[in-house]
Amino acid sequence: MPGEAGGYDLAIIGGGINGCGIARDAAGRGLKVIVAEQGDLAGATSSSSTKLIHGGLRYLEHYEFRLVREALIEREVLLKAAPHIVWPLRFVLPHHRGLRPWPILRLGLFLYDHLGGRKVLPATRSIDITRDVTGTPLKSEFTRAFEYSDCWVDDARMVVLNARDAADRGASIRPRTKAVKARREGALWTVTLQNAETGATTQIAARGLVNAGGPWVSEVLGQVVGVNAPDRIRLVKGSHIVVDKLYDHDECYIFQNADGRICFAIPYEREFTLIGTTDEDHSGDPARPEISAGERDYLLNAVSAYFKKPVTQDMVRWTYSGIRPLYDDGASKAQEATRDYVLKLDAPNGAAPLISVFGGKITTFRRLAEAVLEKLSPFYPTMGPAWTATAHLPGGDFPQAETAERMADFARRHAFLSPVNAARLFRAYGTLADAVIGDAKSDAGLGMGFGLLSEREVAYLIDREWARTAEDILWRRSKLGLHLTDGEVAALRDYLGAAATASQRRSSTG
Repeated sequence: MPGEAGGYDLAIIGGGINGCGIARDAAGRGLKVIVAEQGDLAGATSSSSTKLIHGGLRYLEHYEFRLVREALIEREVLLKAAPHIVWPLRFVLPHHRGLRPWPILRLGLFLYDHLGGRKVLPATRSIDITRDVTGTPLKSEFTRAFEYSDCWVDDARMVVLNARDAADRGASIRPRTKAVKARREGALWTVTLQNAETGATTQIAARGLVNAGGPWVSEVLGQVVGVNAPDRIRLVKGSHIVVDKLYDHDECYIFQNADGRICFAIPYEREFTLIGTTDEDHSGDPARPEISAGERDYLLNAVSAYFKKPVTQDMVRWTYSGIRPLYDDGASKAQEATRDYVLKLDAPNGAAPLISVFGGKITTFRRLAEAVLEKLSPFYPTMGPAWTATAHLPGGDFPQAETAERMADFARRHAFLSPVNAARLFRAYGTLADAVIGDAKSDAGLGMGFGLLSEREVAYLIDREWARTAEDILWRRSKLGLHLTDGEVAALRDYLGAAATASQRRSSTG
């Protein structure tokens, strides 16, 4: 069980949005950082969200004003930091009698507009949906609505870009590496890591430890760190369905349901509509959540109550579920449990610190990372100041207002790409899209093709974004799994298998 020379300032367990966000911030402050993730980056909760950067309009009903304000501020910070993977959306909230009264909705949206100091996104307005295009797919009983702003995000790519930025600043990013034991030894943590592909173990030393295990945060405390009575989390499952495209315009809907919950319908991947989410307690394996028949029917019925054309089971093209690891605050209902994050610092008598992260939202990951480092600052007196509030993520180094212009310029310079693929590449990689294309002047120059995916892009994802499997590429680095045929997916699997075999042969021969 060899060790690594030199050691680290900070070891982070968990390669989701919180772990990678903390790693990026810490590396940018001059700390030597390592991230250990048992699976793929964004392999669990962080790739299973509703894909929104939002304040959480419904959290106002639970008086979580601090959380909403922080999230609303972060909306525009992230929009500026990553305009290629974060972009503005307009949401239509139809009103009808029997649910939240019109004045209450107006007050809530007034607060939503003003709590976070909105500067870039347009304000809320009332609309007559009998005269607006957004009313076309809705039942005739809906006549008026509010329209407000939030943002879309490619959640898994947000994770990978944080990891990429952290690595570019010196961090060691280790997906498929499980932390199996961590013990304090004097002023240091000794952490035993196991490679998931080979089974080999190694030990590292670190001055501090962050437990960002997401749904496994309590398990890490109990089984890895050895805490006798770890803080508990509440595992809440949120499920989504992706159906055939329900309407032609590019606005989203937020629907009020009779049970007091809300449901989104969002344009998705050009050809589909994303519908979600549910909230129910989960007691099974957090690594394998699946939508239940009850959840599926709930979502179908929720949107069918609003759309003229019923949304039926035969229209479902994909489903996914994620586990929200919420701090157990004793709330009686899953949808009422706090979405705010809780940070627990353990450093008895000045010993090597441990911070455990409970809860959190993808919208507030950057502020969560700052809060973690604020708590750790007494242990790292030479650490640099906070810096991420004005920094771009990789590929996002251009003004948000120039997104369409930059995308069009990329398409002009690579005219051999189809308009759909050019837009997809720029949306995924921003100003790094040229590095993905390289010197290719034609489709042939991109190498083997797998539908919209090229050999050049696959190589980039392996070399720069830690991808290894078809699932990494098709469902986390992208959502091309929705667009490729079975034959194209099989060809990609064969290609990756042959590439892995060749790499192993090269390694074995030195």
